[in-house]
Amino acid sequence: MTRPFRFGVVAPLMTDLPPWRDHARRIADNGYSTLLVPDFPLTQPAPAPMLATIAATTDLRVGTWVYASPFRPSWMTAWEAHSLSLLTDGRFEMGIGTGRPGIEDELRDKGLPVTSPSERLATIRETVEKLRELDGPDHHTPVAMAVLGPKARALAADIADTVTFAVGPQPRAEVTQLAYDVRARGDVELALAISVVGDSAAAHMAPPDIDIAALHAADALSVLPADPAAAAEEIQRRREEIGFSYFIFGAGQADNFAPIVAKLSGN
Repeated sequence: MTRPFRFGVVAPLMTDLPPWRDHARRIADNGYSTLLVPDFPLTQPAPAPMLATIAATTDLRVGTWVYASPFRPSWMTAWEAHSLSLLTDGRFEMGIGTGRPGIEDELRDKGLPVTSPSERLATIRETVEKLRELDGPDHHTPVAMAVLGPKARALAADIADTVTFAVGPQPRAEVTQLAYDVRARGDVELALAISVVGDSAAAHMAPPDIDIAALHAADALSVLPADPAAAAEEIQRRREEIGFSYFIFGAGQADNFAPIVAKLSGN
C-alpha cells in the first residue's frame, strides 16, 4: 500500500521559549504534520510538558523522537505517553528506541543501571504492552520505533505503527533491504530522518563527528539535495522504490522545505 506523504520536524527547545513557540506555529502554518522533540535529559525541558504546550497552541501532531528506553521504567513511559495521547485528543505519537550511541556514559552519570541491548528491547516491548493496557480497546497511541539490528526490526514489526532506521553511512542498498524486510513482516509506516541537506548537517539529528562526504559517497538515504526541486523528486523516488512516506527534517531546514511540504503533504 502506498501511504500519503507526511512531514515532521525535530525541534528541541534550545532557545528562549517565545521564539521556540513562534517557530512551532510557523511549522504548523507551513503544513507539517508533526513536531517532534528528542529525549535529552537536563539539556532542555522534559518532553511531556514541551509537547503538551505545542499541542495546546497549534493543531500539530506531537511526538518523541525518540524516548530512550533506559532512562525511565517502562510503566512511567507508558503512563506519560498515554496521558499525552489523551490530553492532545489523540495527536501524540510515542517514538521509542534503545538509546543513542554513548548513552552508557549518560546512564552512569545519572546513577542509572547500564543494561544490555537485549534488555533495552525487552523494556520497549514491556512499555508498549503497558501502553496498550492503559489505552484500552477504544484508544490507540501510535508507536514509532528507531531500529537497526534484526532483533529490533522484528520487535518493531510486531508492535510499532511507524518504523525508522538508526543508520549512519550505510549505503542506499543496505537501508533499502532493511525497509523491505520490515514491510514484509507487516503493514507499517516507514519514516526517514534527514540528517544532512546538501553539505549542511541538521543540529540535534546528526552526531558532532558526522562525515558528510562519506554520506554522499555512500549515497546514504539520510541525505537530501539542497535544491528543493531535486529534493522533491528524490523524496517521491524513495516512496515509489522503497516505501518511505514520512520524512523528518531538522528545525533549521523546516522553512527551506516548506514548499515541498505544501506540494506533497497528503498526496
